[in-house]
Amino acid sequence: MKLDLIQTVAFAGVVLFLGYGVRKLIRPLARYNIPAPVIGGLIVAVIIATLRSRGQTPLEFDTTLQSPMMVAFFTTIGFAASFRLLKVGGPQVLLFFGLATAFAVVQNLLGAGLAAAMGLHPLFGVLTGSVTLTGGPATGLAFAPLFEAQGVPGATTVAVTSAMVGIVMGGVVGAPIATRLIERNALRKARGGRTEMNTPVAAQIVEGQLGDTPPAAPAGEDEESFVLLQSVVLILVAMWVGGWVSAWIDSPSFKLPAYIGAMLVAAVIRNLDDLTGWFRVSQRVIDDLGNAALALFIVMALMTLKLWELANLAGPMLVILAAQVALIAVICMWPVFPLMGRDYESAVMSGGFVGFMLGTTANAMANMRALVEKYGPAPRAFLVVPMVGAFFIDFTNALVITVFLNFFK
Repeated sequence: MKLDLIQTVAFAGVVLFLGYGVRKLIRPLARYNIPAPVIGGLIVAVIIATLRSRGQTPLEFDTTLQSPMMVAFFTTIGFAASFRLLKVGGPQVLLFFGLATAFAVVQNLLGAGLAAAMGLHPLFGVLTGSVTLTGGPATGLAFAPLFEAQGVPGATTVAVTSAMVGIVMGGVVGAPIATRLIERNALRKARGGRTEMNTPVAAQIVEGQLGDTPPAAPAGEDEESFVLLQSVVLILVAMWVGGWVSAWIDSPSFKLPAYIGAMLVAAVIRNLDDLTGWFRVSQRVIDDLGNAALALFIVMALMTLKLWELANLAGPMLVILAAQVALIAVICMWPVFPLMGRDYESAVMSGGFVGFMLGTTANAMANMRALVEKYGPAPRAFLVVPMVGAFFIDFTNALVITVFLNFFK
């Protein structure tokens, strides 16, 4: 059966909600923050791979909208790149952001070195570095075609597998490392019972700092519909102009992922709006649209995953990933913990650092929630970590990856 464009997106939507259902039924998936789009997409990929091994090809997909949805998501990341947000966060946000960016570079150097030592293309190591660990599944899937074109076989399958290992390890090792820092330095005594922490998610924290004063709708127009329409148009305009920017920068000697131009244009619009108030961008609506685009993009990318390509690469990938986990664990204890202040809040930030440098911001928030439930509130950590992990690091990580991609090609 061959599905057309609309049927493919509809099928992806059904698979997405299958992922939510499976995550609800199998609690460890939720505990380790495995994204629902990944769960649903991998289920379909496994089924198709199994049928393929028996000589059957049950479905063919029209993935025309996969790339536009990916670009749309990263465009929404650009809209969050506000200099005002960095200013609100203060010096600690800048320092934490600088550390995250610097060690994204170190992740790639470590990965490339180990890959070369095992006789693999250095870009294989970069793919199992900041592309999929700091970047997560979305960044890995976005860059995979470029890595495959530069000589990394099975890049999409490697990217997804590496990202999943990172998510699990980010959830497993983050809180224990921070707990050791807290107890070894006698920073806080454990509470005498479990306390529920009503901590907002990362996006809510950032949206609260940016403010959300959308423009007034014209007379007779529904306000929510008008703001939604305005946000869709702003994203589309950024993608449109960003396409020109990417085409202008791109060349045979310097390759860019498709979304870089749109992300840069979105950042310009955001900061222009911060200065002038012309558009009154609603970050809440922008984030909602970006999350929807991301979910469908990931599902569509995973439905066409070629799992059989992983057979010969599993061993080297696991060696590199083990080294990456050890690297982030050491970095958390030094220099992240001492540079962020060597206090209780710094230890909680270190747990969050492990979460998003190996997995996702969801891992970071889960690690920090586990710590504050045991040891007490850490409001500064819950301001600093989401700003960097959910928004700013994705922006600079894309630039870091682009430099490595062109250096090792």
